[in-house]
Amino acid sequence: MSEANRELATQLLQSSGPDAGLWRSICQGLRRDLGVRAFDHWLKPVSFGDFCAMSGTLTLNAPTGFSANWISERYLDRLLLAWRAHAPGVEAVRVVASSVRPALRVADIAPCATPTDNMPVRSLPLPQLDDRLCFENFIPGVSNVLACNAAQRIAAIETPQFNPLYLRASTGQGKTHLMHAIARAHLDVAPNANIIMMSAEKFMIEFVNAMRANEMPAFKARLRAADLLMIDDLQFIIGKGSTQEELLHTIDEVVSAGKRLVVAADRAPHMLDGVDQRLLSRLGGGLVADIDAPPFELRQAILQHRRDSIHRVAVPDDVLDFLARNFTRNVRELEGALNKLVAFASLTGGTVDLDLARDRLAETLRGTRARISIDDIQRAVCAHYKLDRLEMSSKRRTRAVARPRQIAMYLAKTLTPRSYPEIGRKFGGRDHSTVIHAIKTIEAMRSNDSDMDGDITRIRRALES
Repeated sequence: MSEANRELATQLLQSSGPDAGLWRSICQGLRRDLGVRAFDHWLKPVSFGDFCAMSGTLTLNAPTGFSANWISERYLDRLLLAWRAHAPGVEAVRVVASSVRPALRVADIAPCATPTDNMPVRSLPLPQLDDRLCFENFIPGVSNVLACNAAQRIAAIETPQFNPLYLRASTGQGKTHLMHAIARAHLDVAPNANIIMMSAEKFMIEFVNAMRANEMPAFKARLRAADLLMIDDLQFIIGKGSTQEELLHTIDEVVSAGKRLVVAADRAPHMLDGVDQRLLSRLGGGLVADIDAPPFELRQAILQHRRDSIHRVAVPDDVLDFLARNFTRNVRELEGALNKLVAFASLTGGTVDLDLARDRLAETLRGTRARISIDDIQRAVCAHYKLDRLEMSSKRRTRAVARPRQIAMYLAKTLTPRSYPEIGRKFGGRDHSTVIHAIKTIEAMRSNDSDMDGDITRIRRALES
């Protein structure tokens, strides 16, 4: 930016002020271009913040963090054009929540500290990242090491060897943690990267809103301009035909342009029912990295790492051991149990010990043990009989496959509140009468076959432990 343009912009902004001429003139044009309804809802509450003459960065204040993010994602380019029309020295516009001081990155503040005309200025909104969800706080182990290493590789500055990266994990196992870590690490090596992170639900909502508002070109352009596109909880896009079609085209554009794509879901691509085969092919064309339930040793390591960050309350090893043995389903519940004990001791002035853990977590443990899913049952049965999980949904009828499948159906009815049709759908779309037949068969065989009864008892204990 030239010195003349900087001076002109500064003079205009100083003379107009946040409450007068220039901002009002810009607002009039935006209201006309965007429509009264959109302008009044989103941009009318926005006020002028400040202007950095060195970098040419202008800051606008929105009333909340949500509105600041919304405006940044949808109207930032229009705001920049509008300001430049009146003050050519404005190089970038950013929108922040007026109630909090924005957390600035080096890329945001460096132009003011060391003014050079060639220094890039970030004009793109930063993704909303949780500071705790970084690679330093992700504990790798046998159940997640592939996903962790792949996440670090795709976040690096070098071109990744695989694209897209597909993270498969059940709830609370760490896939969202890795997505935040990828975004944070990639920003460290590419501060001006255009990173878009959204859930599949948000993708669908924005897609529908763009169609209704006749703004599909802008929607497509925004997503396809991403240097790193991240979509979480893809399983919720099941059955949405037009949305799947748009996602397919977006994936093709992003990957073919050499940009990075990370997708996460609670099941592997081939297990996503009701999804276009072309989309499944694209998703499976990169690297599918599983994150499984953490084994005991990894649960211990996670708790020890979490304890190291707690300074106000001492947590003995036997309590960590108790938690690691009893909270086996996912990392979120495991850390939540530790947080509950620490919070109770901190607020009451007590100490954390085994008696406190058993007392305060008794109800939580009962609820955790009761929440056994059909997916849990299928995994346990397949592990016991050394079968591939796909056999639970396959059409094979050999005894070595059909009998474990019937046992899984029997346990699904015994240990979950699911109906016969729901169980059938989880086993490859089988009819409810097939499920009823399987349950009756296993009930009859348990009374006559001690080996089978023993197998079922062991599987059940593993699920309930």
